[in-house]
Amino acid sequence: MSSCFYDDYQFVTDENTYYPNRVGIDFYHRYQEDIQLLAEMEFRCLRISIAWPRIFPHGDDEEGLQFYDHLLDELLKHHIEPLVTLYHFETPLDIVTRYHGWKNRHVIDLFEKYCRTVFQRYKKKVKYWIPFNEMNGVTDAGTFVPGKYSVLAGFVVEDNENMMTTLYQAAHHQLIASAKAVIACHEMIPDAKIGGMVAYQLSYPYTCDPQDICLNMEEMERRIYYYTDVFMNGEYNYYAQSLWNQFNVNIEIKEGDLDILKQGVSDFLALSYYSSSLVSFDKELKKTDGNLFESTVNPYLERSKWGWTKDPMGLYISLKELYTCYHKPLFIVENGLGEEDVPEQCQGDLKIHDDYRIQYLSDHLKVVFKALEEHIEVMGYLVWGPIDMISGGTGEMKKRYGFIYVDRDDLGQGSYQRYKKDSFDWYKNVIQSHGKCLMDNENINYMFEWDV
Repeated sequence: MSSCFYDDYQFVTDENTYYPNRVGIDFYHRYQEDIQLLAEMEFRCLRISIAWPRIFPHGDDEEGLQFYDHLLDELLKHHIEPLVTLYHFETPLDIVTRYHGWKNRHVIDLFEKYCRTVFQRYKKKVKYWIPFNEMNGVTDAGTFVPGKYSVLAGFVVEDNENMMTTLYQAAHHQLIASAKAVIACHEMIPDAKIGGMVAYQLSYPYTCDPQDICLNMEEMERRIYYYTDVFMNGEYNYYAQSLWNQFNVNIEIKEGDLDILKQGVSDFLALSYYSSSLVSFDKELKKTDGNLFESTVNPYLERSKWGWTKDPMGLYISLKELYTCYHKPLFIVENGLGEEDVPEQCQGDLKIHDDYRIQYLSDHLKVVFKALEEHIEVMGYLVWGPIDMISGGTGEMKKRYGFIYVDRDDLGQGSYQRYKKDSFDWYKNVIQSHGKCLMDNENINYMFEWDV
């Protein structure tokens, strides 16, 4: 889950329209209550994000730093290990207006300054770090609103620019910044672990036609491995130049950049996984718009109300492929199901029956156990998100993910009261039993090898 501070910063938008993002779930004022509920579930790790604009809106913001001190202390008091993301698509407005976001190479130095400030402040409280959330979205067309604005990198592509060159240049700047964050973390917190992160959407070829298979390989290289190879191997792979040629991209790689990438190799690879996709040369096939990346509809898989395919076996395949590639620990930091939870009144209390979420998570956890049984290093599994919050993809409260229901709707109505869903007690049992409750055969001794 990501901490947001909408109480202090209001967006310039239509004053007559209610925007759920403006107030979120009020975690800022209720974090102690929320952490207490997670502790009741016996959570061992919680992923949070530090908002760069909160720390450096213009200069150091001591009030912002103090908030995270209190938040981290609260987590540690309850024996919950924090996993901290340093950049969750939040470029400070001052950097957007003065430097045009990640188009400008100078932002690398500003980001490193921010990272070093945070490492110094929290080095005794945080052992696990992620520099950038889902960096691979930067060069994907789905990140533009409405077509020329990069949500993930904080800039506008002007009419006279080569859009793809601008995007891949911004991605290069973020990759250098990520490597510098790794180097700084290793220097300042030697016992910490820090890892790059991608949105991992496994794709399949639609048919056994070699053209579909080749196209699928190219899609995985462009969307996933272009980034993970830099995170884990410290260098652009052989197909990077082919990608640049394909999109007529001419990025500037300065002297010393490749050395920085080589020095800033990640300790682990973090990934979000929600669904898989299907790739075909046939452009007439029906598409689903619910996934992270465009996909042809897979006739073998169910889809959620929002069009996301449910594919637990895809997670297993992904873990096998990634571990075969890199032989380094994998950290599943996001997995979950967004659905419309409908509460029922029962003796003056709200009851939320979310069997569909229990089934989804159970199916995905079982394949994680299968991967562990095969000695694939999965260092942790985290659910997005443990408590209802604004959907990052749709900006609404209606699409819910949590074990904890927040009484708030898309019109701004509700008390913010927290209620336990059925999945709350179910997941608590999963944690307490180390997942043994998931197994059909009780005689099989499965065990999570949790590092966090």
